[in-house]
Amino acid sequence: MDNESIVYGCIKPLPFGDERQRKASCFHNRRAVRALPEADESPFLGQDMFAFSADPGGGGYQTQVIHFGQSYRAVEYEWAHWIAKFERLLKQMYWVSAVVHLDTELAGTHTFHWDCADDYHEPSDDPLRVRCEWSREGNLV
Repeated sequence: MDNESIVYGCIKPLPFGDERQRKASCFHNRRAVRALPEADESPFLGQDMFAFSADPGGGGYQTQVIHFGQSYRAVEYEWAHWIAKFERLLKQMYWVSAVVHLDTELAGTHTFHWDCADDYHEPSDDPLRVRCEWSREGNLV
């Protein structure tokens, strides 16, 4: 039996600054996601798993939400590699928070939160802060 894992979440970009600054940070973040490979080595983190809500002023209110999702075969066994790839992407972007949900058949649900030490993250190689919450529903058979 194959163990399917579902990874999904969102990145919340900068909700402040004037319209020009918000549009510039949105453009920068789109460019960072488009720089991801179309075909990646396992565990896959590619541009086609990401989607962007409307830009501020173009249907969105203040914040352009970047959401993502992907189905994997037992990605929890390669989770450290997936997190490293995701954090490399976050380090290239403007954002205030990010959340990743990992739903696994055997290990339950894990939720990872990235929050900025300051008000927001600008592209840099500074270390990121992450916290994890774990929950398990149902019974092991």
